[in-house]
Amino acid sequence: MNPTLVRIESWVLRAPAARPVLAAMGAMTTRPALFVRLTAADGAYGWGEVWCNFPPPGAEHRARLVRAIFAPLVVGLDAAQPERVRTALEARTRTLAIQCGEPGPFAQIIAGIDQACWDLAARRAGAPLWKHLGGTSNRVRVYASGLGPDAVVEMALARRAEGYRAFKLKVGMNTARDRTNLAALRDALGADTAIMADANQAWSPAEALERIAELAPMRPHWIEEPIPADEPADAWSMLAERAGIPLAAGENLRGEAAFDAAIAGGYLRFLQPDVGKWGGISGCREVGARAVERGLVVCPHWLAGGVGLAASMHLVAAVGGGFAEVDANPNPLREEVFPLQVVDGWATLPDAPGLGVEPDLARLERHVVTI
Repeated sequence: MNPTLVRIESWVLRAPAARPVLAAMGAMTTRPALFVRLTAADGAYGWGEVWCNFPPPGAEHRARLVRAIFAPLVVGLDAAQPERVRTALEARTRTLAIQCGEPGPFAQIIAGIDQACWDLAARRAGAPLWKHLGGTSNRVRVYASGLGPDAVVEMALARRAEGYRAFKLKVGMNTARDRTNLAALRDALGADTAIMADANQAWSPAEALERIAELAPMRPHWIEEPIPADEPADAWSMLAERAGIPLAAGENLRGEAAFDAAIAGGYLRFLQPDVGKWGGISGCREVGARAVERGLVVCPHWLAGGVGLAASMHLVAAVGGGFAEVDANPNPLREEVFPLQVVDGWATLPDAPGLGVEPDLARLERHVVTI
């Protein structure tokens, strides 16, 4: 056995969107993904996925960074120690990321590499990743995400017929429509159904108080990112104290210090790290465990391809979190890579070693982008 890394490969994929996926900060008119595969000297390998939803050419840009900067850096690292791979890459690229003003893309690439290291390590151990990480169950609660702003009831009922029992609505684009959509979902899905609302950082603190008050009669399970992630802690604390609805955030936090401050601040009820944006499995597992110790519920963010979805769900199973997020919108880069069967709100992770995914690149060839 020789776990020394010898190669990283990357594939940019871009699938057409049946209709744009809309959010307060922008729209995805295609569905992108950036898959990476690490290979060790003995032939063992693992898969990861780099977050690349925004901006529109984000996948291609991050793939070029992988090839130009990270490909030589991973060679010689020990894949049997994913945490050390992550910290080594962070250390080696820290000043360059600052110099070129791209700490986000660099962190996202390292997160995808970390996923691949853990996939490789669990494959080598012959265990599914959730069990390799110390989890005790392969069942994960899931919710259907990305509803709205159009045909929200139709989409929610379709996903309920597929087995989903919790749902998340996009808000923050039109005040009147936000209220109408949430009320329609509450009427259609019933009083006891968990319905979350995601504002995608749309509001100022003062505006957020007004908007949340308007949505409160429909009893959202949480309000996600009502204000920009970089608003000071006192703004978040004010909302938590006065809004009356639990707050969720985390997908746009980067670094252990930022997560620790949010956990210690006491203003979040739900923590949402993203395995493809920062930390990968290593970092998100660490901050997730600390969040659980403080009484928060860990519900990782994910709205992209199937490799990252698998990693996110294994994280939930390992940490003992709450819900895993599953995009309700059609996306072949998710459906053909990691198809899910949901039964009464729960999905079961495969018993195959590692993440349990093996992207069929020949089948996906129609979506591969040459750069």
